[in-house]
Amino acid sequence: MRLNAQRLLVISGAILFALSLSAAPAKGTHPFSVMDMLAMKRLSDPQLSPDGKWVAFVVRTTDLAANKGVRDVWLVGSDGSGLRQLTTDPANDDTPRWSTDGSLYFLSARGGSSQVWKKSLTDGKELQVTRLPLDVANLMVSPDGSKLVFSLDVFPDGKTLSDTTTRLEKIAKQQSTGRIFDTIFIRHWDTWSDGRRTHLFVLPSSGAGEPVDLMAGFDADTPSKPFGGTEEFTFTPDGKSIVFSMRDAGPSEPWSTNFDLYVAPLDGRSKPVNLTAENKAWDTQPAFSPDGKTLAWLAMERPGFEADRFRIMVRSWPDGQSRALTQSWDRSPSSLTWSPDGRSLYASAPNLGQESLFAVDARTGAAKVIAEKGTVHSPVAAGGRVFYLLESLTHPAELYSVKADGTGAKQLTDINHDEVAAARMGNPEQFTFKGANEDTVYVYVVKPIDCDPSRKYPVAFLIHGGPQGSFGNDFHYRWNPQAYAGRGYATVAVDFHGSTGYGQDFQDAIRGDWGGKPFVDLQKGLTAALARYPWMDDKRVSALGASYGGYMINWIAGNWPDRFRSLVVHDGNLDERMAYYATEELWFPEWEHRGTPWENPESYEKQNPINFVKNWKTPTLVIHSANDYRVVVEQGIATFTALQRKGIPSKFLYFPDENHWIQKPANSILWHNTVLDWLDQWTKK
Repeated sequence: MRLNAQRLLVISGAILFALSLSAAPAKGTHPFSVMDMLAMKRLSDPQLSPDGKWVAFVVRTTDLAANKGVRDVWLVGSDGSGLRQLTTDPANDDTPRWSTDGSLYFLSARGGSSQVWKKSLTDGKELQVTRLPLDVANLMVSPDGSKLVFSLDVFPDGKTLSDTTTRLEKIAKQQSTGRIFDTIFIRHWDTWSDGRRTHLFVLPSSGAGEPVDLMAGFDADTPSKPFGGTEEFTFTPDGKSIVFSMRDAGPSEPWSTNFDLYVAPLDGRSKPVNLTAENKAWDTQPAFSPDGKTLAWLAMERPGFEADRFRIMVRSWPDGQSRALTQSWDRSPSSLTWSPDGRSLYASAPNLGQESLFAVDARTGAAKVIAEKGTVHSPVAAGGRVFYLLESLTHPAELYSVKADGTGAKQLTDINHDEVAAARMGNPEQFTFKGANEDTVYVYVVKPIDCDPSRKYPVAFLIHGGPQGSFGNDFHYRWNPQAYAGRGYATVAVDFHGSTGYGQDFQDAIRGDWGGKPFVDLQKGLTAALARYPWMDDKRVSALGASYGGYMINWIAGNWPDRFRSLVVHDGNLDERMAYYATEELWFPEWEHRGTPWENPESYEKQNPINFVKNWKTPTLVIHSANDYRVVVEQGIATFTALQRKGIPSKFLYFPDENHWIQKPANSILWHNTVLDWLDQWTKK
């Protein structure tokens, strides 16, 4: 669809968040449901053209018939004009990257393999650039347009790509299916290890020749698995080398968070050199200043802690000393980009229930908010403005821009206008209360649609995962409060101790205390919400949680057994001690529980839900997936077994093809219908 110019909204993030829907149903609308959520188009990966006049980005739509998402490349002017869809092939087209001649490189799965393509914006012609025997991912174009860097999954001891393809063909022909491992990871997130690694390769932008492995000899991955992307590497100012983040940890990889920055020449004639060997914690997201004189990146300080605070680091390139630019700033940036004049760095960071956009002075490290409300993603800068994606509890992501001083915010796309206008949503509110240790704790409430304060509404009490996470001001595609609001529930979501965006001390407070301060916050937060909103029915409340939230549901079942009408536990641990031995990323439990189970068994046992199963009595829906290797499926089966053996009303929803998340559209529909039907059965009586 094309953007109607009359729909362009010139509004700040704060005004966007404050917009509310009328309590009276709008004509021709319907309550928000999972079908509306799936109908929303998901924007990502904005990329500015070299002249700053255009923004290319990706739009994902849901194909219910094919039971998958389909991605295409779109384009809009940096002033919000000229919105159009650039690619229309049924295969996925994504990762747009500008060429110096104004055309676009992108990745496409046309023909069954992900390869590099190029599209002319003058005549619309599309050309396939690479025809490699392996799938291409994580594309980047050199500043002068002469080189392409991308990732391929290869056997690290192979000399050529054919070494990998030949070995894969040989494995496929074997009659035996057994695998022998001599080190962990044997599996990670949702994939079993087959010996391949993700390496960065370079190729001329024409696509000619054999790609050069820039990580040859390294038994390591770049980008990092399972969630890393192109933000983890960048070209040096002269375009002759690349700086990338890599964890070269050997056998200690599953309990190490020591990612370092390396620089590798594009000719592949010498090995990458470690730039941050002095830091034994996480270094990532390298970004060079426009004049090429300064390298900035994000770095943690504490080894083994994946949720430590990222500091913005800087060093003069190439031989300067590293220094922490934002040592005194108590926020942890999740993205980083330079201003065109090199005087500022723009960073998005969790911030009191938002993911705000900050401008950080490149000399002093002083940070100021330039877009506060909502959740900001993927900022990029040009021409005195910052471009970014912005979403909220009442709206999926759209593209915005704002001046460098935080004024003149402008919405550039309104791709989801029709879908948002058709679905009635609940109004969100945020308030604070005094939680554990009398600390200030934040909570979001989303009212049921068409809320009538003279009525009483049942409550869905949502508990986020992480535990270093947040139920913030965003449009979630798995745990969206609007799905409950549309069904007539009020939702309450507490950002308990351990949540991100409230300072590192608040975040650190959960270590060794999973069932302590967060549990107190949840109890006090629910009490505060029920007192604040008399239209909430305090006798009809159900609690739901996933991951750490699932752990907390199991903890609640044994330690707060008389409070809730029903519970929903998704991918949650029942036995923390056994969970250590079955999970993959060992740094996580070792940090959270202050050691291994044999070194510090007391920490694993003192707040272990399995020790309180004798107190269980609440009807519980258990959900788990076979390909979840973070919280293994046996934890869900064990929870259901205990419920059944105790005669407690319970159900088990099992997905044989999902991981820690539910991603397939048909499975998402089944998930939501099952959860909401369960709540209705026990909470709406």
